Amino acid sequence: QVQLVESGGGLVQAGGSLRLSCAASGITFKIYTMNWYRQAPGKQRDLVARIFSNGSTNYADSVKGRFAISRDNARNTVYLQMNSLKYEDTAAYYCNVNRGASPYWGQGTQVTVSS
Repeated sequence: QVQLVESGGGLVQAGGSLRLSCAASGITFKIYTMNWYRQAPGKQRDLVARIFSNGSTNYADSVKGRFAISRDNARNTVYLQMNSLKYEDTAAYYCNVNRGASPYWGQGTQVTVSS
């Protein structure tokens, strides 16, 4: 059974930093692309960052230069380092993996940035 457990969210002032973690189980973690999405109230869930099995990364334009995704295959964990946070980064952040045609999601962790 695939499980994704996020942690690390919280309340931070604009300009501050947070690091999110997502611990995965039930998959051969090192072979999968791992994704971070976010969803603000009343908005759709959008891709924030992606890391491939070879370590290459993609970012949404809105977070380029501020966020960094990384993975630790020994710990089956993917991270999202968020720096220079802005009010508009406020959202629930979700970890995601797609195994075949099936998407799996964590429960989400709330990030709130005060202006």
